Amino acid sequence: MTDKISLSKVLALPDGTGINKPYVNIIIEDDIAVMCINRKTNAKKLISFKVLYDNNENFWQQGGSWEYYLRGEDFEKLKESAEARTNNRSYEKPKADENSAANIDEEIEELEEVEVGFGNDYNVYAQMTAEEKIGCLTNNKTRLNDLVIQKTKDAKVITEALVDTTKDAAMINYTALEEAINLADDEAKKFTKEFVEVTHDMVKVSVQLFSEAVMSDKLMNDLVEKSNGTIVQHMTRVYLKGIAFLAYYNNLVSTSSAIQKLRISFSAKYGKYYHALLPHMNMDDIDLEHVFYGGMRAIPPDLLYKWAVGFLIHDIGKAPAIEYHEGEAKYDRQTVIDHVKQGYKSLITKTKYPLEASLITGYHHEYYGSSEGYGYFRAYLKQYKKQYPYAKQYYCITYELEPILDYRALAYFPAKILEIIDVYDSVTDPHRVYHKAMSPEEALSMMKEQFIEKHVKIDPVLFDIFASFINDKQT
Repeated sequence: MTDKISLSKVLALPDGTGINKPYVNIIIEDDIAVMCINRKTNAKKLISFKVLYDNNENFWQQGGSWEYYLRGEDFEKLKESAEARTNNRSYEKPKADENSAANIDEEIEELEEVEVGFGNDYNVYAQMTAEEKIGCLTNNKTRLNDLVIQKTKDAKVITEALVDTTKDAAMINYTALEEAINLADDEAKKFTKEFVEVTHDMVKVSVQLFSEAVMSDKLMNDLVEKSNGTIVQHMTRVYLKGIAFLAYYNNLVSTSSAIQKLRISFSAKYGKYYHALLPHMNMDDIDLEHVFYGGMRAIPPDLLYKWAVGFLIHDIGKAPAIEYHEGEAKYDRQTVIDHVKQGYKSLITKTKYPLEASLITGYHHEYYGSSEGYGYFRAYLKQYKKQYPYAKQYYCITYELEPILDYRALAYFPAKILEIIDVYDSVTDPHRVYHKAMSPEEALSMMKEQFIEKHVKIDPVLFDIFASFINDKQT
């Protein structure tokens, strides 16, 4: 295995008075990668120094969850490049006794294989036969069902089962769809039919079990981190947070006076945000019933199960190369946008997943039409407005399919839920490399400022309910 050298030591001037700019320039010119190691989990990634530097010129000095190193062979290349530039007087070579690999033995460890994308487990799932994948999903459904019928509930056992079965379901569906993409549409739908049915049955039991469990976020996160791919970790967390939030939401609107309180405070607290979304309406006419088509209400079980499937497979079109929070244009925005398009098209043409799940996949980055969002609904709406230039939307969110399919509403309820959870999980993810992971409090504050106050992208009412959900879990 390869030695590693602290980037802080590599880039420090010999007298400790600053940064060795010539070394920085060489690393950028030679496109040398940085080994990023998470202090808490020991997860390791190789990321271009230039990408990290362009985002933050002092990233290796900022502390946080990550430590940064050069691999031994890259450090030797750096020194060789520096030697070749000795005629350039702007280059100031560090003292060998301070920066050479020979004198920093305490920094040297064996490196594990860098885990990116779906991680090494991907190959295990990809090599399974269709029968083996179906068998795994069926066994997981049985495992969850056995826990549902048990009289005594062990939160740790339940949480571990939920995490394990979610990871399996996400990876099995992803690899099955990869196979289906190469088939003709009718053949693909036949191939994926049993995957869709067994996944729905497993999700149904998962949701039923979840409603009985008091799941600790810390326990869940600790178990999720045993998965070795950042994408599957994200998919697992989003799915579990999603069904937890829907259970919280249902309880809130069914057993409390929350809706009445929202009506009373609506104009003063939320009126300006929704008037920005529905500017053709008189502000005094915009109320909770215009935000939620048909009024705010609890979600029936059958609909909730379909939405939960959508949460599970929402990133099924994601390419393994995507390792960052969606929407940050400097990190190849088009690649990020493509995962929504690919996922939506694949689900519609190659599978018989519920339309609800497909729309969640295709609509979960719409951001109420903001330029920072993307997805299919805005394109469809644009076409509709060309055909009917005087048509207006008088509702923001719909629970049912019809109002979103015939353009009476601006957004689909489960997709707006997923937007919030997706952003929150991305910015609090302990494996983030490009930015320090935020605390729950920091994340909620940032989302309020950047995604509501600055421009209404996520839904203000649903965000406040989500913030209460997160805060209640912290206490």
